[in-house]
Amino acid sequence: MLYSLNDVTVSFQGESILSHIDFEIKGNEKIAIVGRNGVGKTTLLKVMAGEIEPDRDDKRQGEAISRSRQLSIGMLHQTMEKELDKTVEEILEESYKGADKYSKERFYYEMEYDKLFVGFGLKKEDKKKKLREFSGGEKTKIGLIKLFLAKPDILLLDEPTNNLDMKTVEWLEEYIKGYEKAVVLVSHDRFFLDRVVDVVYELSDSGLTRYAGNYTKYKEERIKAQNIALKEYENQQKEIKRLEELIEKFKHKPNKASFARSKKTMLEKMEKVNKPREHEAHIFTGDIEPKVIGSKWVFETEKVKVGYDKPLFNISLRVKRGQKIGIIGDNGVGKSTFLKTLMGEIPPLDGKITYGNNITTGYFRQDIEFLNQDKTVIEYYREAFPEMTEKELRESLSAYLFTGKDFNKKVSALSGGEKSRLVLCKILTQKPNFLILDEPTNHMDIPAKETIESALKAYKGTIIFVSHDRYFLNEVAKSLLIIEDDDVLLYPFNYNHYLTKLKTNKEYIKNAGISAMVVAKDQAMVDNLRKVPKPERHESKYLNTDEAYVDWKLRLIGEPMEQIKERFEMICKRRESLMEKVDNLRLKTCMGEELPDEEELIELGNLEQELSACSSEADKIWEEWNMSCLNWYDVYEELMD
Repeated sequence: MLYSLNDVTVSFQGESILSHIDFEIKGNEKIAIVGRNGVGKTTLLKVMAGEIEPDRDDKRQGEAISRSRQLSIGMLHQTMEKELDKTVEEILEESYKGADKYSKERFYYEMEYDKLFVGFGLKKEDKKKKLREFSGGEKTKIGLIKLFLAKPDILLLDEPTNNLDMKTVEWLEEYIKGYEKAVVLVSHDRFFLDRVVDVVYELSDSGLTRYAGNYTKYKEERIKAQNIALKEYENQQKEIKRLEELIEKFKHKPNKASFARSKKTMLEKMEKVNKPREHEAHIFTGDIEPKVIGSKWVFETEKVKVGYDKPLFNISLRVKRGQKIGIIGDNGVGKSTFLKTLMGEIPPLDGKITYGNNITTGYFRQDIEFLNQDKTVIEYYREAFPEMTEKELRESLSAYLFTGKDFNKKVSALSGGEKSRLVLCKILTQKPNFLILDEPTNHMDIPAKETIESALKAYKGTIIFVSHDRYFLNEVAKSLLIIEDDDVLLYPFNYNHYLTKLKTNKEYIKNAGISAMVVAKDQAMVDNLRKVPKPERHESKYLNTDEAYVDWKLRLIGEPMEQIKERFEMICKRRESLMEKVDNLRLKTCMGEELPDEEELIELGNLEQELSACSSEADKIWEEWNMSCLNWYDVYEELMD
């Protein structure tokens, strides 16, 4: 154990911020602290940094803070206000502890200095500029460089990805993963957490809970634990009700009075199970079907030049009903401009856009400040849906995390994230068949993002969207439209798959360019060929010999993929069934008035062993599926050369 907090409480002006928490760091763990806004995550970091002292507590056993040895601790703050008038060179010089500027240590320090500067995309001449001359994102980069140069034993990072572009965040991920010492961080970037951390602490009103694994693993385990806790609570409530009914029934009968008293004593001594806090996000379980299905082909762009005065890129693309496409690319390449062109707000400089029949569009703009109106939330929503009853209006809004106190808020008083939620709630309730979304989750906290993700995954229409939130992108998009320089490429898999491909073919792509991956029009051809019904494939007069060969080859390698997919779905169903049996048996053995018998314990042990084997098998099949996808893509790539 490197560092620990023992039964720590922190109060401010009589109000408890942290209450009796335990926390520990082992070795060089990479730890995330998560929890809703205002729960005390930054306060916890400040306690570790020595900026806030824990409250005195006479009941605490041992020291509040323990260290295995003398440790250096460095913290990245959300702001660097005290250093605004210093140059970058002056700020970074503070991290060098040696006296000799010509030593070998100084040489290595300068090398690391330059490596970090290049990695964060800063220029050498920036070292002479004062901190106040930099943007928010650049200040964050300088703060990180200063910390990394100091190389503390425990690195504390508060929202390190704020204001950083996607490429810089990816570089930062690799650096932190390779950092040889411990890291504790707070971040709303869930994809970043998934790729960097191996432990998650959840901070809530009830304390601090440790989970092994990354953010996705934590989320799965938290839901499981919450479901078990809810079942325990519900079972106890049933038992309390049963005992109360027995007491009420027999308390006035002389020959049963002692029985009633014994049940009352049992009830009084029962350790009460608290009702677990509900999920902060709303998870949509049913499908969200568009009101009108629309035609098979949603839209087609034919040699369209996108831009204002001069073209940013050309694009020829056909989008089919049900596709969910995320658009990625550097800032300024024209992602939002393309969406505005699709909506007709900006005319194409050349080319033609054709929409299918009965296509109804829902458009979310990145700038939603137009919602600065005087109406309340419920008035704004009622105006959009006059046919709804008051109850239906409120239920619809509550699905997007608006509670009773929010209904009478002025729309103009809502935060940016709340306005986004309100607009998306309206759009999805209108149920168009084509959504065009520009940064829909900007300014949202994690529960709000998870709610919108859930809704868009449940939505059965077509989506094309821009987002810098990589977790959201990975969850919602089934394929990617990649815009780089003047090249537009359609990648037929999700963001995780794209990153894997990018990493495994780094040198090839560096030399050949990203256009060596998948060209949009070629992928559209392959999609069309694969959709031709099997009996008709060799008879189709529309396929020439080369196209028929491509189709045949892809079908041969695609069939094993389908078999693996079916095996994976079957093993997942089996695993869910076993998990339910294990949970139910655990509850039965825990909640019974008598001790569990030997047969129940043996059955529980066998089920847990079977569940463990089933989970291992599921992991193996998932790896098979992932490799088969990469193999399919490699064959496709060869055929397209």
